[in-house]
Amino acid sequence: MTLALHGVGIDGSRPVAIGEAFMLNREPVLAPAQIPAHQVPVELDRLDAALACARRHLEEVRGQIPVGTPKHIAEFIDAHLLMMTDSALVDAARDLIRERSVNASWALQAQRDTLVEIFDRMEDAYLRTRRDDVDHVVRQIQLFLDAEAHTDVLADADVAGRVIVAEDLTPADTILLRNRGVAAFIVEHGGPMSHTAILARSLDIPAVMGVHRALQRLREGELLVVDAETGTVLTELEPALLEHYRARLASFDAHRRDLRRLVREPSVSRDGVPVVLLANLELPEDVTAARDNGAAGVGLYRTEFLYMNRDTLPDEDEHLATYLGIIRGLDGIPLTIRTLDLGADKQIPDTGFHPTRSNPALGLRAIRLCLQEPALFLPQLRAILRASAHGPVRLMIPMISGMAEVNAVLGLIAEARRDMRREGVAFDPLMPIGGMIEVPAAALMAGALARRLDFLSIGTNDLIQYTLAIDRVDDTVSYLFDPLHPAVIRLIKHVIDAATAMRTPVSMCGEMAGDPRYTPLLLGLGLRELSMQPGSLLEVKHRMRRCDVGALTRTLSDLVARLDDMPARALLDALEACLDD
Repeated sequence: MTLALHGVGIDGSRPVAIGEAFMLNREPVLAPAQIPAHQVPVELDRLDAALACARRHLEEVRGQIPVGTPKHIAEFIDAHLLMMTDSALVDAARDLIRERSVNASWALQAQRDTLVEIFDRMEDAYLRTRRDDVDHVVRQIQLFLDAEAHTDVLADADVAGRVIVAEDLTPADTILLRNRGVAAFIVEHGGPMSHTAILARSLDIPAVMGVHRALQRLREGELLVVDAETGTVLTELEPALLEHYRARLASFDAHRRDLRRLVREPSVSRDGVPVVLLANLELPEDVTAARDNGAAGVGLYRTEFLYMNRDTLPDEDEHLATYLGIIRGLDGIPLTIRTLDLGADKQIPDTGFHPTRSNPALGLRAIRLCLQEPALFLPQLRAILRASAHGPVRLMIPMISGMAEVNAVLGLIAEARRDMRREGVAFDPLMPIGGMIEVPAAALMAGALARRLDFLSIGTNDLIQYTLAIDRVDDTVSYLFDPLHPAVIRLIKHVIDAATAMRTPVSMCGEMAGDPRYTPLLLGLGLRELSMQPGSLLEVKHRMRRCDVGALTRTLSDLVARLDDMPARALLDALEACLDD
């Protein structure tokens, strides 16, 4: 009888993986805590030796990262190397050994517990995940503390094509396993924001996170199906079900090959309506994926990663160098740079600015933080202006809620332009300046914003969250996150209609834009520009080319008044009739 385990799915390049289980269980066994006082110097030496071995191991893993891998993947390893010299962990463990005559593993574990308790009390979801770093580093050192006990189960293991089942995975584990061709990960702990999830997504490995007691419930060598779309792990499959998943994998691979043929096909609907498909970029390295998938430009470049995993703020020249690298890679297609959106789940280095409060999603973040801290904001504004002299660049303001913020930003830009003219620094005086519609207040006053700005972009991730008053990363309420809620659809329509009336370009850059299920709806509402993750471009293009936009528009005009009483499925089914077979 088939057994199903459930967690949070993380899609890789394929939504499903099939392979034999490889049980990765390497928890260290802690010896009794107390040691004789005369053993303290020996124990300190053991700790130093283990630290040296752990550092060498991480440096070796870092050296195996393939050329062209996104830079932030190596930064995970760098962060762990730095933590191995951090006094809050290592020196505190040394003090415990001296003061309490305890062994090194026990001292590390005790200090780990102290640090994790601090992280667990933090309100911010992203910062809470930093406890993973402490766990990973402590576990790595503990594994090297006893040379006889430490036999790395991965050292000579053949894991190619297998599904790794683990309590947790360090960044070093994740990179090593990817280089050895694993099929998928099943991890007992962690969620979509954990380091393992971020790396699995970046490295294109399907994974299911948060599968409780997976190591106890699964067996070495048994055949597993990992469905990353639904967050499901299946074992003891009946032959018919296993054949279904094998056929699904074959169909997916064939479909991906067919989609590649669309790269150079025109981006027009079945009835000849042009639709501009743009890419969202997280990192400069994503430019290649955007170009390979036929993006007409970049509709959203998130600049927050310039601020992550570092102790100092990037200066104007570092901003400029990053933007120029992207402009060169795009080779003439336009780039929309969103000014930094820090706060909420993305935190700034510890440089004196502290945006987090008890409810960071509603607090000092994004443009609110930037306007309060001009020293943080002005170097980025100047760098974006300087970059505009080298290619088609647009500047986009996140999380605006009213005209006062827009006027304040435009005033800072005007001041920067005056300074740059005096300095003889080149910039494009006609660089378009736009705003993101992520707050219901901004959606309701879209007409006024469209008069003042050069373009608008609808950020559905936050717009849905704020409209429905739910935290989309809180699994107790995230089921309420509904892009098809009548209030959400009406707000989106209002923004599109208001911008269209002012002849101001309007696009969408939230996750909804990259989901092909919603493509007919968005086209019927009047959107003609969509920005999404590069991997979604061809799927959306395939869907869009099947749409009769005229028929979708007419159908939706009849349905909008009846949204309150119409199930979401019925709405999508009605729009499906406007697609070809």
